[in-house]
Amino acid sequence: MDARGAQMAMHRKGFTLVEMMVVLAIIAILATLALPSFQSSFVRSQIIEAVKLVDIAKRPIAAAWAASGELPPDNPSVGLPAPDRVVSTHVSAMWVENGAIHMRFGNKAHGMIHGKTLSFRPAVVEGAQVVPVSWVCGHASAPQKMTLRGTNRTDVPVNVLPLNCKAD
Repeated sequence: MDARGAQMAMHRKGFTLVEMMVVLAIIAILATLALPSFQSSFVRSQIIEAVKLVDIAKRPIAAAWAASGELPPDNPSVGLPAPDRVVSTHVSAMWVENGAIHMRFGNKAHGMIHGKTLSFRPAVVEGAQVVPVSWVCGHASAPQKMTLRGTNRTDVPVNVLPLNCKAD
């Protein structure tokens, strides 16, 4: 190998600026494509964590249905404080309205769901209070032969709702 060939071989030990820019562009494109998926997953995990708060209202509502065939109209009727006092890390308010439970996201909730509401409606078998109440989240439909009660006030974006809260 002559002196010129040896000198060129020494210069080829690294990457050129163009090669580095191409690699950076590919990484940027892949990151841009992956970001919405990660964001939706993060928001969905906040929703799933917040939903645990709903359990405190489910039991008394189901008990009222079993005892009288009526659904409680509001928070005091199930032993809950005012809506803005039923809070958690991602929930700023929770209230009962004619048996349905509504939670408003706030506090440390992601901006995509901050101020949005998710509803849980009781599905019942009319005239058969012995059948347990089944709970339906968001836009999901009632189980067969059951009737949904209460209003669905869900306005959380569909793409971040857990699967059991989406329309069937």
